Amino acid sequence: MDYSTLNVSSSTSKTSSTASSTGAQDTQDRFLKLLVAQMQNQDPMNPMDNAQVTTQLAQIQTVTGVGNVNTSIQALATQFSQMQALQSVGLVGRSVTVPGNKLEVTDGKAPINFELDGSADTVKLEVLNGAGAVIDTISLGKMKAGSQTATWDASKAAETTNLSYRITATNAGAAVTATTLSRDTVKAVNTSGSSLQLELKNSGLVAYDKVRAIV
Repeated sequence: MDYSTLNVSSSTSKTSSTASSTGAQDTQDRFLKLLVAQMQNQDPMNPMDNAQVTTQLAQIQTVTGVGNVNTSIQALATQFSQMQALQSVGLVGRSVTVPGNKLEVTDGKAPINFELDGSADTVKLEVLNGAGAVIDTISLGKMKAGSQTATWDASKAAETTNLSYRITATNAGAAVTATTLSRDTVKAVNTSGSSLQLELKNSGLVAYDKVRAIV
């Protein structure tokens, strides 16, 4: 993993923070100069009252404060991204569950993970080969809403590579949405883009925030 991108991000953050602080200070200085000029050239017969001066001072303080808060949030976001990248290195070689429909057979078994949007009185699992043809169909019976697991016995299957699966669920004849999940192995961590990504053995690049579980 190339850590140079983390250093660049840190440097960029500091530069951005300095620029934001300078911009906020310049804005405050200009405002104070205008306020002083306004007070020096005001009508002696109709001078600004204390309430007006206080209101204008409060406005510039609010603008400056918001600018400082934004700068702090940007710095925290950068630090969080760096920490996330460093922590994700520990996932290399680990198994993770992400949205997808790929099947990985190990010792004649393939774990199935999916989510149901609602309860279903009929759930069907179909295993497909690389050409998209169904090679096995299994009834999983009734299931409740939420995360579900099952295991496909591939010990007697003619094909055990390049497989995928799909889930069909219904309740009283109405379709129930099922989200299929895949268990995959993390090969590397990619920090070259705008967001952190994991390079998986079978699924390729997947956004870090798509990980549902770590095995």
